[in-house]
Amino acid sequence: MVSEISCKRLSIGIVGGGIGGVAFAAALSRDPGLDVHLFEAAPQFSEIGAGVSFGPNAVRAIQLLELEESYRRIADSSPAPFEDVWFEWRRGSDDAYLTASLAPGCGQSSVHRADFLDAIVAHLPKGVTHFGKRCIEVQQDAEGATARFDDGTSFTGDILLGFDGIKSAVRDHVLPPTQYGDLGPFWSGTYAYRGMIPTKQLETSMKAKGVDKRLAVVPQMYLGSDRHILTFPVRQSELINVVAFITDRTTPAPELAANEAWVNSVTQDELLGVFEGWGDASQAILSCIPEPTRWALHELPEMPFYHRDRVLIVGDAAHAMLPHQGAGAGQALEDAYVLASLLTDKACTRQNAQQVLAAFEAVRHERTCKVQRTSHEAGDLYEYSASDIGDDETKLSSELETRFDWLWNHDPQDDVIAARVHLGWEVSSLTAFA
Repeated sequence: MVSEISCKRLSIGIVGGGIGGVAFAAALSRDPGLDVHLFEAAPQFSEIGAGVSFGPNAVRAIQLLELEESYRRIADSSPAPFEDVWFEWRRGSDDAYLTASLAPGCGQSSVHRADFLDAIVAHLPKGVTHFGKRCIEVQQDAEGATARFDDGTSFTGDILLGFDGIKSAVRDHVLPPTQYGDLGPFWSGTYAYRGMIPTKQLETSMKAKGVDKRLAVVPQMYLGSDRHILTFPVRQSELINVVAFITDRTTPAPELAANEAWVNSVTQDELLGVFEGWGDASQAILSCIPEPTRWALHELPEMPFYHRDRVLIVGDAAHAMLPHQGAGAGQALEDAYVLASLLTDKACTRQNAQQVLAAFEAVRHERTCKVQRTSHEAGDLYEYSASDIGDDETKLSSELETRFDWLWNHDPQDDVIAARVHLGWEVSSLTAFA
């Protein structure tokens, strides 16, 4: 056994050491009344992928989680006078400007995933993290919840939180497939080609094609039928993160070829072929990616619920979504803040912890499902396939100017207040986190 029920106010097991799980563990670890254990399958912390974008709501969650100083040291933003630009939107075939989505005071706030994870890992006290712990089974009874790992060890705590990603093992306990059917990840029909380009190289490539080099450093989205390309800076603008998407809409339920890996290395010729005939900016970008990787983007169906007694799924384990609104990591951070605020409250005890998890679900489920759904729909919009809009660029531009307001303007402190009301706690006596 790694641990048993402790003598502290509450013992908490966290399965999964990605951005959401680490931020959550760091927040909980500031409360000396909690016994916190984080279990990561890998031998060390690591992040796959490249750049990750945060909207104003996600930056707000980072601030509330007391991680802002670490974040600001590594975060990129749009250069002046474009600091409020989330993305400029352009027609892919000829680079023609359509409109811009503005996030006042935030703009395109982005980091390299690995850099951000390293920054927040520094907030974890020694002894909290356990590596090489791949969860293979979850059990619970009236006394506690147990995670069993593939090395033969286990952990038992008062509650167990599954931050273990889209392939979550904890989810199968909360929503057993024998009872609820297959609620696992499915291919969206979209491939994403990824690459990172040194900024100076991209500027040179754009200049050679007669493209304004500011398009290299101001976040851009190039739109077309069943395809789109995005770019934004990371690593203090030394690199440009590039993702180029293509979607199969010929069937309502596309399937990957048998045994195809989710991530593959492919040739530059394949990538250039997908965007043949696109404008000079797109050609300048793609010609700078000699060894792209191709990701088969998976998502989850909307879950009927996230909570089963002492066990809760959170972040991507509960609502993995497509990246088209830059919202996945932000939702995990909102989850982390709201849940940490409730569990660190002195009103939360071993006796009512299950009710606290239920209250969290009550205030988060509708929002996270909507973000999932609208993230998928955003991909349709960018690729001229949205219902009632299609390739009408006037309607498309109007939609893009205000589409994200509801997502960005959300304050997770309101979720904490709503959960406290749900629990019958005094709203006026908010915790340090709230």
